[in-house]
Amino acid sequence: MSDVSREIIRSVSYRGRLAPSPTGLLHLGHASTFLTAEARARSARGKLLLRNEDLDAQRARPGFYRAMIEDLSWLGIDWQEGPDIGGPFEPYSQSERHGEYLTAWRRLLDEGFVYPCRCSRKDLALTVSAPHNNDDEGPLYPGTCRPVGRIEGEYLTPRGFNWRFRVPDGEAIEYEDRNFGPQRFVAGTDFGDFLVWRRDDVPAYQLACVVDDAAMHITEVVRGADLLMSTARQILLYRALGLAPPAWYHCQLITDVTGQRLAKRHDALSIRALRDQGKRPEDIREMVANARAGDAASLIREHGGL
Repeated sequence: MSDVSREIIRSVSYRGRLAPSPTGLLHLGHASTFLTAEARARSARGKLLLRNEDLDAQRARPGFYRAMIEDLSWLGIDWQEGPDIGGPFEPYSQSERHGEYLTAWRRLLDEGFVYPCRCSRKDLALTVSAPHNNDDEGPLYPGTCRPVGRIEGEYLTPRGFNWRFRVPDGEAIEYEDRNFGPQRFVAGTDFGDFLVWRRDDVPAYQLACVVDDAAMHITEVVRGADLLMSTARQILLYRALGLAPPAWYHCQLITDVTGQRLAKRHDALSIRALRDQGKRPEDIREMVANARAGDAASLIREHGGL
């Protein structure tokens, strides 16, 4: 770390972040989370950085990245570091940080925390007996490729395998969320061995997020409540890598008329579409406030979201 970076850390007690993926247009749910993140950074008189989470090369598009920057700026959200303006912890785009993730994978391998897995998503989908999580990780991994002891063989790179983190079965992972209060998830029951690296040589979300938040000295992570269980996984990674975890603040989700959280498929509620309809930044903030109060369904009906 440079002397300039050390001085920044000493002088700023709070560091938050915005971490969108340029795989679609930002929508009202993103606006809700990012406005919360900015407000918390501002109230703490801290710093806010923007990180471009563009690891998904098949779905990430330069046009979505440009729209992301424009829409966040139009909303009046202000960040002090990012891929568009630079900063002491560059680069701020995940596609440019492969070396950092590789170093973390090597440490996890050397310490015996990860193992190579040949199972595909299709293989897991066919394992009908595997219970499903309440998040996006899919069914609990049944342990098909989990070795009894340390793995054998030399692995110079993670390419060619799905690498999984071996969770401590039966251990309760507990943490205090600054919005939802005490959280408790049991490894091996609530979630199983999870991906840290994909066979196409791309680090998984869990690992990339931990490595970047630690490297950028994030003190509080503000994100959606759908990631409450992911936090338990990430705490295990922080521990395995010898890193200090940040604090956590998970935001209430804005859901559609079916109770599902807003996604990029809800184009009518994208910030860009609302801008094109003549909405002003203050209108978006009001819509977010109404949605948080439980009026999301009427907003979706009004704007043709479903």
